[in-house]
Amino acid sequence: MQILDYAFDRMGCDAAGIEHPILLTEGACNPLSSRNRMAELLFETYGVPSLAFGIDAVFGYAHNLKLGVCERDGLLVNIGHQTTHVIPMVAGEPVLEAACRTAVGGFQVTSYLKRLLSLQYPYHVNSISWEKSEELKQEHCYIAEDYHEELSIFQKGGPDAEAKTRYWQLPFIPPVQKPEQSEEELARKAAIKEKQGQRLRDMANAKRESKIADLEANVQGLEYLLQELDDAEDEKQEASILLPSGYNSRTEAQAALTKVLASLRKAKGQPAEPKPAEEDMNPLSERYPLLEIPDNQLTAEQLKEKKKQRFLKITTEGRIRAKQKRDELNLQRERELQLEEERRLANPELYLEELRTRQAEQALRVEQRKRQKTGAGPGGTNAPALTSGAGGRGERLNQSQKERMKLLTTAAFDRGKEEDTFGMNDEDWQLYKRMSKDADDLDEDDDQDAELTWLTNRLKELDPTFVPSTGSNVGNGQGSSVDLQQQRPLTAEDFRISLGVERFRCPEIIMQPAMNGVDRAGLGEAVASALRRLPAQYRDQVMNGTILLSGGSSLFEGLDRRMIAEVRKTRPLGADIKVVKAFNPLLDAWHGASTFASKSFEKYSFTKADYEERGPEWLRYYNLKYSGGGFSR
Repeated sequence: MQILDYAFDRMGCDAAGIEHPILLTEGACNPLSSRNRMAELLFETYGVPSLAFGIDAVFGYAHNLKLGVCERDGLLVNIGHQTTHVIPMVAGEPVLEAACRTAVGGFQVTSYLKRLLSLQYPYHVNSISWEKSEELKQEHCYIAEDYHEELSIFQKGGPDAEAKTRYWQLPFIPPVQKPEQSEEELARKAAIKEKQGQRLRDMANAKRESKIADLEANVQGLEYLLQELDDAEDEKQEASILLPSGYNSRTEAQAALTKVLASLRKAKGQPAEPKPAEEDMNPLSERYPLLEIPDNQLTAEQLKEKKKQRFLKITTEGRIRAKQKRDELNLQRERELQLEEERRLANPELYLEELRTRQAEQALRVEQRKRQKTGAGPGGTNAPALTSGAGGRGERLNQSQKERMKLLTTAAFDRGKEEDTFGMNDEDWQLYKRMSKDADDLDEDDDQDAELTWLTNRLKELDPTFVPSTGSNVGNGQGSSVDLQQQRPLTAEDFRISLGVERFRCPEIIMQPAMNGVDRAGLGEAVASALRRLPAQYRDQVMNGTILLSGGSSLFEGLDRRMIAEVRKTRPLGADIKVVKAFNPLLDAWHGASTFASKSFEKYSFTKADYEERGPEWLRYYNLKYSGGGFSR
């Protein structure tokens, strides 16, 4: 109704009462209920005196027939805004019972192009409007004669693909270039930075010396306290000495002295003294004596005890090795931290840049590891990263994990026996060790996460403006993070949108609607379906005629060649196929309708009196059919 109000207002008509007859165009296969409602609206709301309906594509065919563009027999292919119609024409008359309609048109092409560009350039979604997508479609899109061959050109790349690529440059204002600094200015800034770095180093050294002095004073105080405790004659005197110090016993004071000494060594950069292990004071051979005795010299109870001692010895040895490894790692970490601090004080800016690079690379490695475990595809998507049939957990396991699964299966079969004999032989414990190797992978994962956490916290501590790289902005398939990209100044290249495969991929949905998720027949299938529905006596007559392409979407370059290729699939070898485009696909329907209205409108229209007498259901039996120069009932 709003469209009719706008049209009547633009023509200068009073919408309250229209005194002019109306010729209304409609699409082929239009439901009768839609025609009834439109007639009811025009007669009862606007009060039109008479009304006639006609198919817009047939009006355009009549106009092109008058101009000699097409023949009286043939196929009318009308690709409109929302739908596509294929109507056989026999002796200039439409055979509507053989017409075919599919719900794909220019609107779907524009929407598909807008969606593809928005996904490819998410930072320019606001610039990729529907109107701009429509403009790009009309100016640059075309229909490929062979879709797969055209696609292979862009897959190979090279000059052919570059020649067919179009670019849309968005508005870009280059950043203001700072004037180049003179050597004197650079030398002055370098001197200032060096002075600031030296000041930081002096402050750090002063703080370190102050901390060492305080720790040495604490050591002297604790040593003096312990000396006084040694000189005390009885417990009462020891209690009087401990009371002002705040310690409750000699053991507590000794532990405090040990802790302060360790802190002093750490402050001076000296390695910490290793503590005597309990296992070193008591050798394992003395703690587990049964392991040295042969089994034939032991009783049944002693054999069970020997089995327990073997397990305890292996566990203790593992604990000792783990403790030694931790001590070595802690010592190595302390040395690395000391070197890190020296590098930071030497050149703070270079140190920060190296930290950012290390953090981005570590975040990328962690993200890739997570994708491998979850089976996600490149870029963090849920697409399978493997080939067909892949993605199962067994195929995501590494070699050591697969070996562990086999060992577990072997142990499970042994468990299924009547008597549990696992652990009685040394081979069982070798199996246990091999099964435990999988923990090394978990330790490696934990180390990577810990390293990433340390780098992130360190950068946050030194640079409050730092934004960490995470899985949402790392792993873009190029091995670089968004943080590093954001530091690069933007150029006009970042505001340029390229149209490559999109130029022919989007219009291809007219031929293959399934590419856009539409379960409808393509244009080639619609033509074949219309010919099958046509009565047999007219089939050769129509196939030997012309195929007229009309409608706004028929303006795509290459549509006529593609239509010849599609129709040739259903025609005999060497058959003559004539495909022509309408003289003016956008205005031919209006010209044909105006010719009909000026000659035969009153003869083929029905009045308001007919409508009031018979009602809107009467239109069901009022069949208008094109016949030469007009319409007949």
